[in-house]
Amino acid sequence: MDEVRARLAARREGAPEGPEPLWSSDMRRAGVLIPLFVRDGGLWILFTRRTETVEHHRGQISFPGGGEEEDDGSLLETALRETREEIGVDETDVHYLGALSPLTTVTDFYVEPYVGAIPNAYPFRVADAEIAELIEAPVTALLDPKILERKVLPGREEPTLFYHHDRHVIWGATARMLAELLEALKH
Repeated sequence: MDEVRARLAARREGAPEGPEPLWSSDMRRAGVLIPLFVRDGGLWILFTRRTETVEHHRGQISFPGGGEEEDDGSLLETALRETREEIGVDETDVHYLGALSPLTTVTDFYVEPYVGAIPNAYPFRVADAEIAELIEAPVTALLDPKILERKVLPGREEPTLFYHHDRHVIWGATARMLAELLEALKH
């Protein structure tokens, strides 16, 4: 995990100065955690599949996280709190590794993604009302270029990324975060 931390730090330090995503007061601020763990000597990523009853992003593959609450001191605290609420990972069991670039979603969320290591074989406690399934994926499988599809959707200029892993399709903001993480891990 020290190598992951170093690659994330190097990516941020070497990144050209560019515009931050546009944020406006009518957007909801959110924090998400990208949980990584080691299994059989390889790096894995934990995703969630949201239920069909949640308010936003029904049935989609996502990372644990959600909207900022008044008592959150930062969006990292939001990400950690939401991770505990959604999948039962205690904040003290997450080892912070770094952050990815903030982004905005088409559903008017301003999102700050954070990367953290969690223990393998964690005793998750899933919030059934929010999370339908936990999905564990090896980074090596996600790096396979054959699983990545790019499509231009109606009304959008930039192609949308679709990662096809097993029976799941990872797309939208989650795919954008995943692409940035995978790019950092490749170098």
